[in-house]
Amino acid sequence: MTAFGLIFSNIHDKSIPELTRRRTMASIPFGCRYRLIDFALSNMVNAEISKVGVIVHDNYQSLLDHLGNGKDWDLARRSGGIKILPPFITAYDGGEASKLYATRLQALMGVMSFIEHATEDYVVLSDCDSICNLDMSDLLLKHAESGADITFVTKKEYLTEEKAQTRKFFESKDGRITRVYNEPKRISGEFDVCLNIMVMKTSLLYNLLVDAMAKGYKSFTSDIIANNIETMNFGTYEFNGFYATVGSMEEYFECNMKLLDSDVRKALFDIPERAIYTKVRNSPPTKYSTGATIKNSLIADGCEIEGTVENCIIFRGTKISKNSVVKNCILMQDTYVGANVRLNCVIADKNVVIKDDRELSGHPTIPFYLNKGVTI
Repeated sequence: MTAFGLIFSNIHDKSIPELTRRRTMASIPFGCRYRLIDFALSNMVNAEISKVGVIVHDNYQSLLDHLGNGKDWDLARRSGGIKILPPFITAYDGGEASKLYATRLQALMGVMSFIEHATEDYVVLSDCDSICNLDMSDLLLKHAESGADITFVTKKEYLTEEKAQTRKFFESKDGRITRVYNEPKRISGEFDVCLNIMVMKTSLLYNLLVDAMAKGYKSFTSDIIANNIETMNFGTYEFNGFYATVGSMEEYFECNMKLLDSDVRKALFDIPERAIYTKVRNSPPTKYSTGATIKNSLIADGCEIEGTVENCIIFRGTKISKNSVVKNCILMQDTYVGANVRLNCVIADKNVVIKDDRELSGHPTIPFYLNKGVTI
């Protein structure tokens, strides 16, 4: 049984416009040294999937810089490896045809040639908004045994009315999906929440796309899943490990803060047979000066800490100067914090400079965000 992977890098960019103004959802920094795509890529590599297509849309320079030739995921190969799949537009397209894709189905239609020439039996499709350590080998095995046409990875979760409006979830019976909800209003309860990971036969995906193009379909969920729920077998694979979804700035802040819990870190990063890989950088160890105070924080290498850090996620190359107090913050790569600064619930993007004697505060539900490269 062979499989290849397809990763959607831009599908959810509009969920966090602040962080995706200059990058894709896939390349959003996470947890001191990772990018969101690292989880989808690592899950596939750990299942011995050696060919992965990354479907891109725009703003993907930082993603290319991060992925390189794929060697950090053992995907620098002559056959297979990482394939960047940009939107396919010819010089003769015009009007509506020249617009970039807006939905998952349109994105798949744009890479039909890649799918058509794939020789693998199965295809695993994954978004980049879900953070989890998934055993995709077991997923593929259970899918083949079940006889389902498409198997969706789900997790039982209680949804409030507010969260239900940002989720895709199902009702199921005996492992078969019986009803699909796509961001409904005024509904709450326990449902099978979709992690936006699915597996199917490569031939089935290609045939579905050919049919969708002929009928002018635009939505994978509404036009394919919902329309065929009676005639096709859509199954579920229940995931019982830790997962988090990044669907807003509040959820991004919450997901990072959850890493301060040792049980969450173990569930994501301490599974020997399923490591999470990322781009390796040769940075010096972090320097902690005399008088520095660190409490319950994750700090990457290459930093210089002279002040107080509490409940924080600190990325590479960050400097926190003397007499500064940084609490409940996410400081991305190469952030500079001057002396006598007070920060609380702040998200600083890369290369931010916070001068001496500044005081900034947000709230866990509305963190104070500093855009990439700003000086304040």
